[in-house]
Amino acid sequence: MGFRSRSESARRGDAPRENPHAVRGGAGSRSATGSGSKGQRGRRDQKDGDHRGTVSRGYHQRRPEHKQRPHHQRGSGEPVRDVVLEVIREVTQDGAFANLVLPKALKRHGLQGRDAAFATELTYGTLRALGLLDAVIAKAAGRPVSKIDAVVLDILRLGAYQILRTRVDDHAAVDTSVELAKANGEGKASGFVNGVLRTITRTPADEWLRKVTDGNSIADLGLRHAHPGWIASAFNAALGGTDSTQADDLAQALAADDERPQVHLAARPGQMSAEELALVTGGEEGRFSPYAVYLSEGSPSGIEPVRDRLASVQDEGSQLIALALVRAQLGAAEETGSTLGTDRADNGRWLDLCSGPGGKTAFIASWAVADDARVDAIEVAPHRAKLVETTTENLPVSVHVGDGRKVREISGLDMPEAGFDRVLVDAPCTGLGALRRRPEARWFKQPDDVPTLVALQKELLTSALSVTAPGGVVIYSTCSPHQAETTDVVRAVAAKTGAEIMDVRPLLPELEGTDAAARLSDAERTIDPRFVQLWPHRHGTDAMFIAALRPSST
Repeated sequence: MGFRSRSESARRGDAPRENPHAVRGGAGSRSATGSGSKGQRGRRDQKDGDHRGTVSRGYHQRRPEHKQRPHHQRGSGEPVRDVVLEVIREVTQDGAFANLVLPKALKRHGLQGRDAAFATELTYGTLRALGLLDAVIAKAAGRPVSKIDAVVLDILRLGAYQILRTRVDDHAAVDTSVELAKANGEGKASGFVNGVLRTITRTPADEWLRKVTDGNSIADLGLRHAHPGWIASAFNAALGGTDSTQADDLAQALAADDERPQVHLAARPGQMSAEELALVTGGEEGRFSPYAVYLSEGSPSGIEPVRDRLASVQDEGSQLIALALVRAQLGAAEETGSTLGTDRADNGRWLDLCSGPGGKTAFIASWAVADDARVDAIEVAPHRAKLVETTTENLPVSVHVGDGRKVREISGLDMPEAGFDRVLVDAPCTGLGALRRRPEARWFKQPDDVPTLVALQKELLTSALSVTAPGGVVIYSTCSPHQAETTDVVRAVAAKTGAEIMDVRPLLPELEGTDAAARLSDAERTIDPRFVQLWPHRHGTDAMFIAALRPSST
């Protein structure tokens, strides 16, 4: 969404406001001439001044001269911003995940209600826009962000976010940032913080966008919407664009991925209906999954059906993946006409090859109860296997710790002689389709991560096909739209194993009319119509990919 435009009316900076349509005017002040402190230099795999890849201070890049220094020393008089800075420091310095450390920090500091909501907005918003904010800070400071002290840089990021992307009053954003610098042992740099942020206030947000994205490339469009260039390019390809042409809805996809996601709940099949769940929670029934409910606000942790395991927190896209698996018609390809219908038969052995933390496993197992079926869940990480056990308690699930690439070698797994009837491969991936839920992740992932994951994905899918019964079905899914992890993996494995790629769309008729690829001519189509690729801007879900395969009958 780029920067939010702001109205010229100022308000006290203690809460975020919704985006107005008027563009903010600048505020006058002295220029940023302070030198600032210099901490650890360099960014991971990136040259100084290039803001289209990752941000400065990658995971686990500590400052040697401050190894023993705590992230937060004393209060600045602004408890909300104290907490926000503390969390941001843990993320940028120690590689922590914001969605895990923020709730603990809020509880530890006793922030509730409006203060907790404001702290959440500032934390996630700042982290989501890190690379874009760095580009502006570098312009305003006249130096690469890699040459700005790590603590000072995080304070500048928080201040710049308030100025450019919220309606917090400029003076409040600047003054509280200066106090944060003083409170965190950076008193000498407080003048530098003041100068840089006041420089930012003097130029309208839209003009800053033009300054840091001076072209019309995919990388520029990505940065405008707070995405590294390589991720924007991956989105573009998945939407049907090329290296030289932008997909028609690329900007929409990036903008939607730059927004906070709505909370989705899933009613457990056979235990609660979506209608009942919506009545209990005050939510709205989902568009696609018959078990989905959307929450407009509030935390799902206190919802009684969630506590009682009658429902769970699960993106609607994840629900559709599980539905594709349980709806598939089984039988040899020649008996089914090489299609996947929804006339289901009872079949006893199902497998979730990469089951942690167990959300999809529980959803599938709820269906298994009705079919008198049994689910085996494999998870390579012991701690995640424990989560699967907890999530699937009282359901017909056997959890096994082991490598999904070596199913037949897993101790304690009673391998069916003919193979499994239904197999889910929800493969480990880059997670580019779920960036909305981990706001900082986009800036710390690397394109070099992709080849290693692709190799693993191919091995897992090949393994799944090898343990699937004749006429059985394998659903392959990722929470990434990157074609190297999706269509390329499926086609490569199908070519190698002789498996048949099926059309998954008949299993999800609720999606009919929502896929832009279906409206293109054969000559224009670059996306295989047999697959389903979900998108936030089209479906309101994470960008999940779904494919269906049958193993070779020979």
